[in-house]
Amino acid sequence: MNTDADDDPASNDKYGEKATDGYEERRVEKTSKSGAPVSPLDLVDHLSRGDAACQMDVIRGMLAKASIQQFHDDVDQGEGAVPGSPCSPASTRVPSPTSFASSNIPLELYFTSSSSSSPLVSLSPPLPPSKDLSSVLTPTSLVLDVYRGGAGALAQIWSCVPEDLKGIRTIRLGSEDQAGLDSALSVLPNLTLLTSVSIRGNRFHNSQGDPSPGLLTRLPSSFSRLSLLVHLDLSFNQLSSLPTCLLSLPLLSVLLLCCNRLTALPHDVDRLSSLISLSVMGNKLVSLPPSLGALKALKTLCVSNNHLQQLPNEIGSLGALTTLDLSNNNLKRLPETMGFLSSLRNLVISSNDLRQVPDCLTKLPLLKMDTLDNPLGKPPTPPPLPPPKVKAETKIPELHVRFDEHSFSVTPAGCHVFLPGGSELLFPPGCLQTTTELRWAEKRPCRKLVRLQEHEILLSRPLELEPHGMMFLKPVQVRVSHRRVKKREVVVRRFDGQSWSSLPTVRKRGSEGHSSHPGGRPARLACCSVLQFSWFMAVSCPMKDTCSLTAEKNLLVSSFHPGIKLHFSPDSTIEQRNITLEVVDVAVREVQALCGDPDVSVSPLLCLSQSTSADFLRPIKVQLPLPPGVTGQTLEQPQQRSCLHVLHGDPAAQTWIDITSSVSLTFDHLYAFFYVTHFSWYWLWYTTKTNVCGVVRKIYQKLKQFKVQFLVRQRRSDPFQVLVQCLPSSKVESRLHSLSRQYDGPQPTDLCDLLEGEQFFAGFEKGLDISSDRPDCMEGRLSFVFYSSMDNVKEICISPAEGVTVPVRGQVSFYRGEMPEDLPEEVSRKRRGPDNRWLAALPLILPALNSENNYVMEEFQRPLNLGDPESGFLTETNLLTISHRIGPDWRVIGLNLGLSYQELNRMEYKYRGDLGGLVLDVLFVWARRQENSGPGALQRLVDAMLKSERKDIADEIEDIVNLGREKYNESIKRVGLQGEGASRDEM
Repeated sequence: MNTDADDDPASNDKYGEKATDGYEERRVEKTSKSGAPVSPLDLVDHLSRGDAACQMDVIRGMLAKASIQQFHDDVDQGEGAVPGSPCSPASTRVPSPTSFASSNIPLELYFTSSSSSSPLVSLSPPLPPSKDLSSVLTPTSLVLDVYRGGAGALAQIWSCVPEDLKGIRTIRLGSEDQAGLDSALSVLPNLTLLTSVSIRGNRFHNSQGDPSPGLLTRLPSSFSRLSLLVHLDLSFNQLSSLPTCLLSLPLLSVLLLCCNRLTALPHDVDRLSSLISLSVMGNKLVSLPPSLGALKALKTLCVSNNHLQQLPNEIGSLGALTTLDLSNNNLKRLPETMGFLSSLRNLVISSNDLRQVPDCLTKLPLLKMDTLDNPLGKPPTPPPLPPPKVKAETKIPELHVRFDEHSFSVTPAGCHVFLPGGSELLFPPGCLQTTTELRWAEKRPCRKLVRLQEHEILLSRPLELEPHGMMFLKPVQVRVSHRRVKKREVVVRRFDGQSWSSLPTVRKRGSEGHSSHPGGRPARLACCSVLQFSWFMAVSCPMKDTCSLTAEKNLLVSSFHPGIKLHFSPDSTIEQRNITLEVVDVAVREVQALCGDPDVSVSPLLCLSQSTSADFLRPIKVQLPLPPGVTGQTLEQPQQRSCLHVLHGDPAAQTWIDITSSVSLTFDHLYAFFYVTHFSWYWLWYTTKTNVCGVVRKIYQKLKQFKVQFLVRQRRSDPFQVLVQCLPSSKVESRLHSLSRQYDGPQPTDLCDLLEGEQFFAGFEKGLDISSDRPDCMEGRLSFVFYSSMDNVKEICISPAEGVTVPVRGQVSFYRGEMPEDLPEEVSRKRRGPDNRWLAALPLILPALNSENNYVMEEFQRPLNLGDPESGFLTETNLLTISHRIGPDWRVIGLNLGLSYQELNRMEYKYRGDLGGLVLDVLFVWARRQENSGPGALQRLVDAMLKSERKDIADEIEDIVNLGREKYNESIKRVGLQGEGASRDEM
């Protein structure tokens, strides 16, 4: 019986949510020889009082009597676990005393909730405030790996209710938090009845979307006190060697050490004599110790994804071994002793360097072998020839071109040219017969020149090299500097005057000392070789893999994710076809935000295409990772299985259909499998929504749009010089920081949607005009084309409209350009109507000039006076006095005054090293906002100081206000008396 949590959480809140509704209760009646029911818990208690040898003999006898071939899998994935994790639990079964209930062992197992009243235990943090002890603890298990930092709760529970922990048999912990992990390791040795322990990493994702690694590097020696331990999972951690204390665990049957940093197994690993299943995949093992052959009970051994070069002959002594995985290593031969593995049923030796398989293995009648991706039958690789004697290469001269230089000369000796911005040109010796003058220019990207396909992103400005069409005698390397890209391909495109074509591209770093930014790292370069000059640009596109398919069996594996595969059975086609597998990365959090559903989860988007339109003769098996947070155990329940959908899109991805019922959908713990006969778009969704097709169609169109914000900033030294920019919202804060020294202006606009390569305009309105004659200015509006990886920035000079001599309070409005021809119908429908072109607007204040050409802005620079005459004033001078006393408490005071974190961070960057100016700006920005906020500003300032625990400043403000009020009352009285005396004299 498995008493663990049902599955991984799908929520992404601060703490995480448990993905289980409770713990299952079962009652299985068994009788002993005497006829009386026997509890396995009593048995374990009895065994705990005996010696280790007795314990081991009894457990082994029970296992033999039950003839248990596979044990229940306690290896679950937590929140943020990466689909396609190499730690496959499909062949890993966990024996424990609780699993004996499903065998023929005469035992009785009955779990009920504890009747003892435990004192109230607070587990927040690290657990959410809504979670109490009963949500993680049952009489036999404790589950803390579904909450970030949950391992830290173990010490809290032990300090409050140790008796409730002493009887548990199963515990699951995450290892992503070092402090919580250390405290948990100090408590674990006290839980001596434990039979199953899981301490895993990769349970959650960090802010960049990457799995959070486990931090476990060692186990305390006292861990050997867990003498009843049967199952141990330490996967996805940082162990560099097998902890010695594990060799003292006599009953340990299942040991999972996947994805650690192991370089070798100990020579005395044979001390783990009870071991049934061992997985060390994803480590750095170069060899296996001979003593491994002494593990007579071992049935499953997985050593894939290591660096093994050979196997010991003693591996043939593993007589009970049924499954052996040696894939993705460097094996060149297999020992002949493997012919003695008479129990072996499954042997995986794919992705090695094997040129032949021993005949002894082919004589094992029940053996199934996976030998893909091996050079079987090919002759041995001959030894490398000695390098030919060549003359010492002469160093190619270097030429660094300045921004104002747009031509350079290259001699027949060759040249290495470094262009401004990071791009490079490498002319080999002999590529020209005579000295030739060449020209270069970086073009501003525009829609007429740049043509992008769906899901492509422009990474560089078009680079024009002239003269066009001139032939070189040897290929010239064009290295285009490009922006950073993640999980996507980068290709160089060349324009021949009519269309763009892709060139074979290699990515590399630029030369040391030559960066796209002064003092920065070497530029990222996309390199190609050409014989003619033209226009070149770097483009990012989804990962693509291709293969040539014949009538033979074939396999196409994605370079984006090794778990994405196409299996072609023999005779799938008669004619030869070229197959293309394209994978589009999809952020689950983005989909959840667009859907408004925190439980939805999706796989990567798959696009399959071929060189012919004919259907396949046999169905093609498609393998995809299950969506994050979803495992095979989740889908065992029919209600959960109905939430998994296979969606099919037409070639234009405009129409999506749910084809789940017609593709023979199956799954294991990590992957989903289905069969198709023609190629198009495919997407795997896990959602509780009913109208899945409609949701998918809308989400697909939204994913192609970028959330952007517009900036308008004025130079501090010259307010008539204005910078206009459009950026993805994720880049706005860093950009404002870099501009804050020289520019000032309003807050960015709200979020807007733009497509890659979409045109928009900036219009200066309400008394503002563009003072320069520019080719990109159309009918008074400045033209832009949005590219997500480009700066999309222009700096212009503006002026008041003709005849305006006073300061102007105008605005900059942003409008869409013409609707793109390929705009999806779902998007274009929303862009119709009277305001379909307008996006956003920002205010802009332009001063007037006096006769001395100085700025005049008195109209907008009124003195700051908070309050009123009757209740008292607080002037700019008073604010200056108060600012001297605030000091390092400026941030908490600013937050209590209502300023945002982003505003305070920008002010801090703007006034680096000037605390006085920083504090004064915080107060003045808040004070200016109170001018139109009605009465009560002074009281709000006092309340903020009291909330910030600065009563001294609050008292000072009240004293200043009271003093001002008294002076005002005295002046009223004085004016009244003077009025009375004047009236008497007149009488």
